[in-house]
This record gives sequence, structure tokens and C-alpha cells, in this order.
Amino acid sequence: MRRAKVAYAGAIHDAVEKDGRLQLNDGRIVEEQAVVWLPPFEPKTVFALGLNYADHAAELSFKAPEEPLVFLKGPNTFIGHRGQTRRPADVEYMHYECELAVVIGRPARNVKREEAYEYVSGYTIANDYAIRDYLENYYRPNLRVKNRDTCTPIGPWFVDKKDIPDPMNLSLKTYVNGKVTQEGNTKDMVFDIPYLIEYLSSFMTLNEGDVILTGTPKGSVDTKVGDEVITEIEGIGRLINTIVGDDLFGIGPVPQEEASKQTT
Repeated sequence: MRRAKVAYAGAIHDAVEKDGRLQLNDGRIVEEQAVVWLPPFEPKTVFALGLNYADHAAELSFKAPEEPLVFLKGPNTFIGHRGQTRRPADVEYMHYECELAVVIGRPARNVKREEAYEYVSGYTIANDYAIRDYLENYYRPNLRVKNRDTCTPIGPWFVDKKDIPDPMNLSLKTYVNGKVTQEGNTKDMVFDIPYLIEYLSSFMTLNEGDVILTGTPKGSVDTKVGDEVITEIEGIGRLINTIVGDDLFGIGPVPQEEASKQTT
């Protein structure tokens, strides 16, 4: 089942897909364009993988890592389907990253690989934008690269685990303004989902609602203000996002008339 969380008519609703429309938890059927899409669940601790596809590492002139490169993301980064992501005016290179997001369903500690999927509740799509201008080291991406407000659209659907029989063989694609710019498959991950759950749970407890962002394949290109970016994963859906400038966030130079007031 595909589940979503949306705002409609002044309230927040859980919803499910029904014949190309949305059925709200109160029974009403609405068009997908009539709602404001929110992240399909509230992410708790979010683990993100760096360089987890060998072709993406090679694209950046790096060797694939011998141990998972993991960093954390704060809740301020997440927005929903059809949301707007800010591109700061002073950056020169900001690229998308289409990623399979794995959602943990119950506490996990010292999990063995062969039991890892028992702790997964489902999957969604994440588009984890990176601002390369701020990057100091690909092996240790700093906060300014990966924790910018609005820079991680997620959704639109939370898809139950049982509906994705083989998450390690899903095609991923990204479209910028309708053109395919990135293609890959989850089978090409350096560290697969069972490995990552075993690795993380070996030194800390994973809890319900925690999320693992599993990395992105090669094909990341710069995006500009006005671009529509669609990240798509087989069996899960299409996550639509638009790049906007500082002006829509009230950020920018002070208008001349305001500057005059501030100096008098």
C-alpha cells in the first residue's frame, strides 16, 4: 500500500492512493493537485550514506569506500512532494541525489544480515541535494553541504515493505526539466541494505521511524533556479521538486527604500 500525509482544507490527513487520486483518512476523495504534500512520515534519526555507489565515487574521482561513510541529517532539511528547495544565490554548484530511503519499523540492536529485513517497515524516495561549494571533504561532508533547510524532499509515498519484494534491484532515474540526467539501480550499491542495518545496529540502537538514505548513482548535475527535478524509483513513485531562489525565502539585498530608512 502507498501511504501519504497531506494538508487539505485546514487540516493534516493521512491518505492512501486510490485510482490515481487520494483517499483521506476521513473518507473523502481528492485530487493529488488539491493538497499540500508533507513528508509521508516524521523522520527520526536519519543516516545518510556517502559514495555508496561505485560509479558515483568514480565520477568524483574517488575510490569506493571500504567501510560505510555515514553522516546524520537534521529534521529541518525535509520537505514534501512538490515542495520548493532553495538554491542560495552565492553558490555555483548544487546537485540532486536520487536515493532509496529505508524506514526502520522496530528497535534494532546487533541485527544479523539475514534478519535485517525483519526490522524494515517500508521505503520512500529522497532527493538529498548537495551544495558542492561548501564541500571540504567527500569522506566527511560538513553540515553546510547536507543540512540546509528545504534541501531534502522526501516522499511522496511511504510504501510497505511487502510491496517491494526486492529492494536491491530497483531502477532509479532523475529528470531535470523532463530530460533524463541520472540512471542507476540499487543492485549497484557498495553496501547493501542488510549490510547497512547490521553495521549501524552493531554499535547503536535503530528505532522505529529512523531512516537510512542509501546513496546515489552517477549522473548528478548542477541545477538552477526554476528547474523542475523529478526523482523516480521503480515501484515507489515519482518525487517532484522545484528549485527556487532566495527571494521566495525573504533572503536577499535590502531594498533601496528600506536601506535609506535604516541609515536615518
